[in-house]
This record gives sequence, C-alpha cells and structure tokens, in this order.
Amino acid sequence: MSEHAQPGGLPDKRQVAASFSRAADSYDAVAELQRSVGAQLLERLPASLQPARWLDLGCGTGHFTRALGARFPRSEGLAVDIAEGMLRHARPLGGAAHFVAGDAEALPLQAASLDLLFSSLALQWCADFPQVLREAARVLRPGGVLAFSSLCVGTLQELQGSWQAVDGFVHVNRFRRFEDYQRLCAAGELQLLSLQRQAEVLHFPDLRSLTASLKDLGAHNLNPGRPGGLTGRARIRALIEAYEGFRQAEGLPATYQVVYGVLQKPLSVDRMEHPQ
Repeated sequence: MSEHAQPGGLPDKRQVAASFSRAADSYDAVAELQRSVGAQLLERLPASLQPARWLDLGCGTGHFTRALGARFPRSEGLAVDIAEGMLRHARPLGGAAHFVAGDAEALPLQAASLDLLFSSLALQWCADFPQVLREAARVLRPGGVLAFSSLCVGTLQELQGSWQAVDGFVHVNRFRRFEDYQRLCAAGELQLLSLQRQAEVLHFPDLRSLTASLKDLGAHNLNPGRPGGLTGRARIRALIEAYEGFRQAEGLPATYQVVYGVLQKPLSVDRMEHPQ
C-alpha cells in the first residue's frame, strides 16, 4: 500500500490538494461535467431557503461560489477548498466574503454558524464521510441545509473495464457505493430530504482527449497503489482497442454516476439518546 493511502482505498488528501492546485488554471476550460452537476444541485435547493450565511465547500475555481453569491446577494458567503492553488485562482473573482483553506472533515468554522453548506463534486475525495456529515451537523444552524453532489461506483466504468481487459490493475479512482451514501446519510444527525443517483455521460473523439480532460481537471487516477512508471506503447494500443468497443455515435463515452443529496438539520432534537 502507498505511504499516502487513506482508509478504504481512497487517495490521500495531500495528493488530491496538490493535483487540483496544479489544475487550477486549466480546470474551467474542461469542466463541463462540474458545471452541469453544480447547476443541477443548485436547482435542488429548497425554494424557501434564504440563508444569512452560506459556505461553498470544495469551491474549486469559484464558479458556484459566484453563482451562490448572485443567488443570495444579501447573504454572507464563505468559500473553502483544500487546494491552495484553487483558492488563489478563485479569490480575485469574488462571490464570497472569505476564501479559506480547509478540510471537509475538520471545517475551520464555529458551531451553528451556517444556514447552507453547498458542496458539488468534492466529497468523493473524503475518506471519512460520516465525519463530513458530523461536521456539517456541527456548523449548520437548526433548519440549515447540506446540499452535496458526489460520485459513486460506476463512475468511469468504460475506462475501468478497458483497463481490466488489458492488465487487471486499478487505473481508475475508487468511489463509494450508492448504498453506502444511503446508509450513512440515514444514520447521521441530519434529516435526509432527498438522495438520488443520476448518470451523466460525456463523449470524446478519442482516448487521448478523455485522459487529457481528466488530467486538466486534476481528477486523473489518484488511487493508492496505482501502477507507477511509464505505460508501454503496447498496453496503450491494447487500451485504445478495448475502449473502442464502447464507442457510440457521439464518440467514446465516459459515464459518471452522480449522487445528489439534500439534508437538513432538525429545528429541534427529536432523537433522544438511550443509555447503553
């Protein structure tokens, strides 16, 4: 196992932060999926929600920080990301009052200080999702909302299947099962309002375009124990041949299984703790 491995086979957050920092300047140009998913997450916010203070967690280049700022112009906005490079890119573009380096599993915020915690396509990198939910419950005020999108098993299934046919190694990032999201959200302190899984399919003219887009997004393979060194030409030819078996009229498909969750902190504690 890699020295940077996290529990559950997820990548180390230092590697994630460094990868996304390097991608800050190229990210927006290839962020079609991120734009689409974040826009859908915005649409899932409760219509009556008018937060006095909100947080964009995993803000990246700040696209949805600015969208939230425009939607809630009288509110105080905060933006947090683990990648300093993303914050340096986002901060001059505005949208929030503060841009802060921080971790979803240990938010640099006081308890009961937010009315909305918005996080789009960031929490899949967190190894301890129950801790993410505990932190959300801690920083939200009663009635406050956690709205998140993430990725689950089945993401990049075509690429994974093609590599499996070539060498059997894991070349694609691992993600939680949708059933794990269901179980963990139901077990937490927040009330689950909605949780859905939806497939988003992007198409590319060739394999090089697909892998380049993953690199520009900072989302190429970050698995612990991933194969190192250069990939031989013969293996790349075999991978291209295997992936061509998935080709559709629109091009080579890349499927993302997206999880959308909306949870709310109860107005009052209605779950009594029972002595063991």
